[in-house]
Amino acid sequence: MTTIYEILRRPLVTEKSNYLVNKLNQYVFEVDRSASRTLVKDAVELLFEVKVLRVNIINVPAKRSRRARSRRMGIRQAVFKKAIVTLAPDDRIPFFEGVE
Repeated sequence: MTTIYEILRRPLVTEKSNYLVNKLNQYVFEVDRSASRTLVKDAVELLFEVKVLRVNIINVPAKRSRRARSRRMGIRQAVFKKAIVTLAPDDRIPFFEGVE
């Protein structure tokens, strides 16, 4: 069984995730492949002391590309799972605040 610290791997900071943080109060994390919605919710609530309203989980497929010489398919980026966590309107996660 994984611990709470192994469920959340890293925050995903992109232009879209910045929009979600500022406008919709949603935060995006890369999570463990075996993580469920309830495990992600419990981990975020315990680590950041916030109230989670909803968790959406997305399995992101691998990015594939062709090799120039042999034209065979190669995998460029591995498969991962990400979670979009919606917080209560008055809650914030502090380390996302500097990226606006």
